Amino acid sequence: MKRLIQKILPHPFLTLLLAVVWTILQNSVSAGMIVFGIILGIVIPFTTARWWPDRPDKMRLVPMLKYCLLVIWDILVANVQVAWIILTKSNAQMKPCWVVIPLELKSPEAITILAGTITLTPGTVSSDLSDEGHSLLVHALDSDDPDAVRDEIKDRYERRLLEIFQ
Repeated sequence: MKRLIQKILPHPFLTLLLAVVWTILQNSVSAGMIVFGIILGIVIPFTTARWWPDRPDKMRLVPMLKYCLLVIWDILVANVQVAWIILTKSNAQMKPCWVVIPLELKSPEAITILAGTITLTPGTVSSDLSDEGHSLLVHALDSDDPDAVRDEIKDRYERRLLEIFQ
């Protein structure tokens, strides 16, 4: 029975996410849209499961939800900070920098989430991943101390992702 459920729902979290996103995108909640969202949430992961052979075995949901809330908060705060930098600093006063972030993360999914988080947060952009996946190159819009940027990313994001995926 468990094997049958895993075959039908190879990615249950993705199924739920797709159903919820579909319903939200419709701008109206109706039984038909919810049912169609659930159908999409089942069909899409089912048909794409063969291209996901190495999905993460363990992902802790509660820490992931906390991480998502943290990232949303950081995006809001960073928007205000970047707006302040743009409005108050001239180009000559800005100190952009490149920062190499050594990674402890091994899971490709976790590294992707980290790179996406960095890019989503205004003021920083993930630009390259080393061939071996041991470091991430990040550009920061304005920083006096590139080491502080590295340490903040490692402490604020990577440490939490290690808890979620390890």
